[in-house]
Amino acid sequence: MKTDGKFRHDSLQTRKTVKALLEALTKGIGKGELVLSDEDGEIALEPDGLLNLRIRAERADGSNRVDLRITWNDESRPVESKNAPKIG
Repeated sequence: MKTDGKFRHDSLQTRKTVKALLEALTKGIGKGELVLSDEDGEIALEPDGLLNLRIRAERADGSNRVDLRITWNDESRPVESKNAPKIG
């Protein structure tokens, strides 16, 4: 099982299947363990601590899109600290 690397999967699914996959993701995030796999590969992730969530939605010319991104840093890696923004 890969602990470093990339996993990508693209396929057409029904709403019911997408809902089940999203529920599996939320369950894995809750447990702190995500294992993603298909016939081309597998990766294990351990979401913990503060997670950064980004949601984007778009509708244009009859095409719709929702992007969901969740990112976090492993505790073993140093987190880059940024100063607070300046507001004038």
